[in-house]
Amino acid sequence: MTRVLDVTGIKKHFGGVKAVDGVSFHVDEGEILGLIGPNGCGKSTLFNCILGQLTPSEGEVRLDGKPITGLYPSQLNRLGVSRTFQLLQVFPNLSVRENLILAGQEHKGTMLKRLFGPRDAGLTAEADRMIAFFKLDHLAEQKAGGLSYGQQKLLDAAMAFMAGPRLVLLDEPAGGVNLTMLENLKERLRAINRELGATFVVIEHNMDFVMSLCSRVVVMAEGKVLAQGAPAAVRANPDVIEAYLGH
Repeated sequence: MTRVLDVTGIKKHFGGVKAVDGVSFHVDEGEILGLIGPNGCGKSTLFNCILGQLTPSEGEVRLDGKPITGLYPSQLNRLGVSRTFQLLQVFPNLSVRENLILAGQEHKGTMLKRLFGPRDAGLTAEADRMIAFFKLDHLAEQKAGGLSYGQQKLLDAAMAFMAGPRLVLLDEPAGGVNLTMLENLKERLRAINRELGATFVVIEHNMDFVMSLCSRVVVMAEGKVLAQGAPAAVRANPDVIEAYLGH
């Protein structure tokens, strides 16, 4: 099986504080990996080390076997690495379709094409495909700022998958979403994995969401990997129950 992402021995120190302390895991092609752990365990710091917002103190990150440690987010975008943030990154004054086109330009559009190419950079068809896939057809012309929070979360996820990225990292996609919309989001994420072969990592506090969506789960505690494996095995692990699920 092809490994898309390899994270090896990542450490991140802030002075004497070891926020991430030797974390290693991998993501296989076509996999949905969950990354969970209690608040303050180092998940977000690890994500930011992988995605170029922070430079690791030690360790290596590889994409398709090639080192990407320390690359800027813009460079990772061009290599096909996409992400969402805990805080929504939609553009409220642009329509749903315009948001998706703009997201696609981050991956495919060069400055020359933006200056001299078509206004939509040739991405309208792909944007409409994502709109249909995430069942946002009836909202395509609406400004993103007028959508409900759950609808904005769907749009945010759709933007991350624009232009067929190699790897997507979703940062708390379930946060603040009501149960009905949460089921819609989960169903769409399953579908994009099943039908389009999308590979992605989900960092999340909602345990039920992660356990029912992901094929494999990595649990962090105190900056280290506490356990990893199939959701059922992780849920039953006494160390995980004590560190996280029992809280």
